[in-house]
Amino acid sequence: MSQTAFNLILTGLGLALIGVLLLQVRGNAGEIFGQAESTFRSRRGVERLLFRATIVLAVIFMAVAIINVRLS
Repeated sequence: MSQTAFNLILTGLGLALIGVLLLQVRGNAGEIFGQAESTFRSRRGVERLLFRATIVLAVIFMAVAIINVRLS
């Protein structure tokens, strides 16, 4: 793959990762300002999907970045 293709892939993955992170923050707005609940609660539904999507996107982003560095 060319360097331009890797840059486009990394840009797309980065924007997707930022979007997923912003969706998580918007859903937990009260926790940002110190109003978090002290009790444990499990992730359900969309919150779980966003959490897993963040992990998957971060791993893919890191893998593509490492491959990009190795091939350049």
